[in-house]
Amino acid sequence: MGKSLREKLSGSDLRSIGEANLVIGDIKNQSEFDILFQYLYDNERLIVMRAADAIEKISLTHSEYLYSHKVDIINLCSSATDIELKWHLALLISRSSLLVSEQAIAFNILKKWAINPKESRIVRVNAIQSLYELSKQNSSFKADFLSIINIVQEENIASINARIRKILTSEA
Repeated sequence: MGKSLREKLSGSDLRSIGEANLVIGDIKNQSEFDILFQYLYDNERLIVMRAADAIEKISLTHSEYLYSHKVDIINLCSSATDIELKWHLALLISRSSLLVSEQAIAFNILKKWAINPKESRIVRVNAIQSLYELSKQNSSFKADFLSIINIVQEENIASINARIRKILTSEA
């Protein structure tokens, strides 16, 4: 008998993804994804981080699995405090097929993360990436996105400026 989903998400420490990549191969449909998604509410930070990592990777090819969870993702973004969860949520939110009103909520959350120098650089970079994705989905965000980019570039942080350059280059 193989390991349970929880066992695959457990063990070691926060510096390791453990067997989270094995979980990705186990998720074959919406129902299995929904079970994995519930681990974002686990009491154990390690489980949450690994579930978020697997969900983020699965959503690269199956963003449709996120659609029924978009309100949960917005709510998690509003309440998340652990950086490992935030950096995955920052990418998940723009993949969630949001309504215009939901896009505005997401944009405001991501904007706060992107411009907050106290946030981790990974959270900030991923927030900027998602802000860009949202501005592509809804052109009314474009001017605000460019304003955010200008604010953040002033800090002159190499990793953040590298992502901004990549985004701006893709626009050219």
